[in-house]
Amino acid sequence: MYVRRNTRKRTANVVLCIRRTETVIDAVDRQLIDLLRANGRASYAELARQVGLSSPAVHERVGKLEAAGVISGYRAVIDPAAVGLNVTALVGVIESDSVDDTGVEEALRATSGIEDCWRVAGSEGYVLKVRVPDIPALEATISELNRIRGVARTRTTVVLSTKWEGRHG
Repeated sequence: MYVRRNTRKRTANVVLCIRRTETVIDAVDRQLIDLLRANGRASYAELARQVGLSSPAVHERVGKLEAAGVISGYRAVIDPAAVGLNVTALVGVIESDSVDDTGVEEALRATSGIEDCWRVAGSEGYVLKVRVPDIPALEATISELNRIRGVARTRTTVVLSTKWEGRHG
C-alpha cells in the first residue's frame, strides 16, 4: 500500500495498488487447452496448425498458461485393469461431529488405493475414487478408512463398468 499525504489540507489520501493476477483466457487459449487435454503429447507445430498460429506463438501461449497455473501438468493415462487395478469404487466418507479436517485429509492422503479425493457438500464430507486389485483389497481399504479418527462411517458404491473417464469435451 502506498500512502501519499496532502500537506496543504492535512488529510491523508490513501492510494491502493492492486495487482491483478487473474489470467484472461481467450478463444485461442481455450482451443489450445482443449487440444492438450485430448493429446498432451501434441507438438507445438501440430497445435499451431490447428489453431492457425505460428509454433513460437503457440509455445509462448502454452508457457503463459503453464506459468499462470492454468495448465498444471501432463500425465500418462493408463488402463487400470492393465496394471492390475480391477476394482473401482466411489466411497463417501461421513465425518463424526467433532472432526479435524486436517487430520482426516492427511490420513486419506496416506491411504493406498485412493486415486482421487473431493471435499463435498451434503451428508458426506468427502467422496473418494478408490482403485484396488480385488474385492478383498477394497474391503481392507474400507476398514482402514473406518479406523481414521474423525470418520463416523463410509458408504461405498462399486463401479460395474466405466463408460468414460476424464471427458475431454
